[in-house]
Amino acid sequence: MYLKRPAGGLAFCLFYLASCFTNKYVLSVLKFTYPTLFQGSDILSWLPASALFVGIIYAGSRALSRLPIPVFLTVHNAAEVITCGFQKFVQKEQTSLLKVCSSLFLLVAAVCLPLCDTQFDPNGYLWAFIHLICLGAYKVFHKLWKPSSLSDLDQQYINYVFSVVLLASASHPAGDLFTALDFPFLYFYRFHGSCCASGLLGFFLMLHTAKLKNSTTSGQYAAWSFLAKVITASLSPLFFVMTANILTISCLVIGGVGEVLLVYTERTGT
Repeated sequence: MYLKRPAGGLAFCLFYLASCFTNKYVLSVLKFTYPTLFQGSDILSWLPASALFVGIIYAGSRALSRLPIPVFLTVHNAAEVITCGFQKFVQKEQTSLLKVCSSLFLLVAAVCLPLCDTQFDPNGYLWAFIHLICLGAYKVFHKLWKPSSLSDLDQQYINYVFSVVLLASASHPAGDLFTALDFPFLYFYRFHGSCCASGLLGFFLMLHTAKLKNSTTSGQYAAWSFLAKVITASLSPLFFVMTANILTISCLVIGGVGEVLLVYTERTGT
């Protein structure tokens, strides 16, 4: 079966949905777009991945503040194209036709979306593609890196500590520190509550992601991840403003088909 361990998988979907919605609320509704960490010998060798992780969360938060969740997730999913391209053209690995088709569907959806989006935001898409590149590079590094002692949780711990140090150091030169002090909702309870919820949900999502990966096969994890994204993308228009035409919806569907094919290749090992 594609979806085994329903309790762990459903918990993962719940935290994925809640974390994504909470981050979107803070970024788009409250419009707090300054750097935070909720949006998320061996240690030294892992630091390049941590630097990419900072790019992922920073660019991702900027993009999510400007783009609807389904659009953001469609561009986000296209990071798999970088992984597939690296395996095929750099490592010269044998890649199945189905996986190539999956990558092409994801790529077409991500490239065509800006051309069809009635809410086109150039800065939003710019940050989304930076996020995509950082995520793709992170996945490639993770495949190449040969861990000897760091678990998935150890890697995430290093990522977050590195992010604290780097973003805190960069907040003053980048001007985010003083700009954040002028944030109109800075002393409102809903802002504090949303940020706390974002942090807690991100933490629990990280734990459940690691737990689900360790207790299921890659195909089963891919299926649960796809289900979480579908639920999140489907419910988001009920809570956040999104305007779409038939072309935009077609791009989202094409991206979804690409993701389904990717899940199938992971499930069958092709």
